[in-house]
Parts: sequence; structure tokens; C-alpha cells
Amino acid sequence: MTKKLALAVLLFFQISTGAFAQVDQSPEVGVIEHLGNTIPLDLTFVNEKSDTVTLRQVINKPTILSFVYFDCPGLCSPLLEGVGGVIQKTDMVLGKDYQVITISFNFRDTPEKAKLKKTRFVDKYSKGKGDGWIFLTTDSATIFKITDATGFKTKAVGLDFVHPSAIIAVSPKGMITRYLYGITFQPTDFKMAIIEANKEQPRPTIQRILLLCYSYDQTSQHFTLDVIKIAGIIIVFFILVFIVIFLLKPKKKIKN
Repeated sequence: MTKKLALAVLLFFQISTGAFAQVDQSPEVGVIEHLGNTIPLDLTFVNEKSDTVTLRQVINKPTILSFVYFDCPGLCSPLLEGVGGVIQKTDMVLGKDYQVITISFNFRDTPEKAKLKKTRFVDKYSKGKGDGWIFLTTDSATIFKITDATGFKTKAVGLDFVHPSAIIAVSPKGMITRYLYGITFQPTDFKMAIIEANKEQPRPTIQRILLLCYSYDQTSQHFTLDVIKIAGIIIVFFILVFIVIFLLKPKKKIKN
């Protein structure tokens, strides 16, 4: 019985290798989680005040990283609206218990643009707590290093970018501890991400599992249900069930 079950499991993995191949491949646009890794803290940026700073200088408490570009016609503003909304809803204090750092992944963005963007969102969502939400710009080489370190993959299309929508929790020492996906965030998830970051405790999110059923649509800049991927998962599941039933079903004895 044990040998039959082991054979069933082996066959399942052989079959599922092809079905899930596209899930294992590095996406051209998306997020590859680097939980437990430390981001390069010596990278240099320019903040909205035109001061040159390193991440080591500005990350001194649990930090929520968000990647945007300031002329984005799609996901970026809704993402920042989502961050601002959850800042208002959580009972943790921005600037004291945690901070938010928004980094532009467009090297053309300037400190002046960063200041305008910060003013818009700070005035609306965190007035009086502006020092707790920092906006940074930098050169293309540094952008690549920080997005590569966090697994945030974008693609330039003309002057715009195709990109995912996610925020990343980082500990005071720069360890990546949680990814939260989408453009709206639950206060409980947001608070737990901050607490985990403070304790240096990396935690996966169920949203990552849900993304197995979705693909990123570059045209609409939204995640859409991937029917082919779901069909593959269902087919593999039923094949496994059939194999297990076939192998474990007792054989009838032939009467002489």
C-alpha cells in the first residue's frame, strides 16, 4: 500500500511539472518574493527635499516600501491612495511606530515631482505626519539594484511602465518580511506586517497563493483570471485523484 501511494505521488509530481512550469518561471512583470533577504542599505537616493540620503540613514523603524512612478496613468495613484487609506484606518502611528517610503522606479522623475506627489498624499491622508512618509528618486542603476533586491519587476513601454501593484514590509535592519498585493489593504494585514517587520519575522501571504490563478495583463495593467492556468491545476488534481484511486483500489481475487 505504501509503495503504491509513493508511486502515485511520484507520478503526480511528474505530471504537475509541465502544468505548473509557467508558475515557476520568473515573470517579465510581477513580484518575486525575497522574504528574509536584506535590501542594500547603502544605496543612495534623493528625497523630496533634494537631500541625498542612503536607505541606511532613512530606515530606522519598520518600513513600508512602495514602488511607483509619478506620471503613471494607471496603478500608481490608486496604490498610493490605498496606502493613504490604510494609514488612516490603522491604529499605529505613522512616523512613530512605522514609516512609509515611496521610491520612483523612473529615473526621469525629479525631487520636485516627488515633492508635489508627497504634498498631494500627505495633505489628504497624513497631514501633520509628513516626515513619516518619504518620497525618493534616484538614477537608473540604483533603481535596478533596489527593484532587483526586492523582486519588483517592471517593463518600460515607451515613456511608461508595465508594473505590478504591491507594498513591501521591511524591518529596521532592512530585512524583507512581508509582501502585500493589490491597491487596497486591510488594516489588520497592514498592522501585522509592521509588527512582523519590527520583530524581524518574515511571513508569506495567502495573496501569493491566490496569484497562481491570475496573470498580469500588460494592456489593462490589472491582474486577470488565467483560465488556462486554472484548467491546468484542475486537470492535474483530477489526474492525481484517478491515479490514487486506481492504485489503492483493492483488486478482486480470481476464484479458481
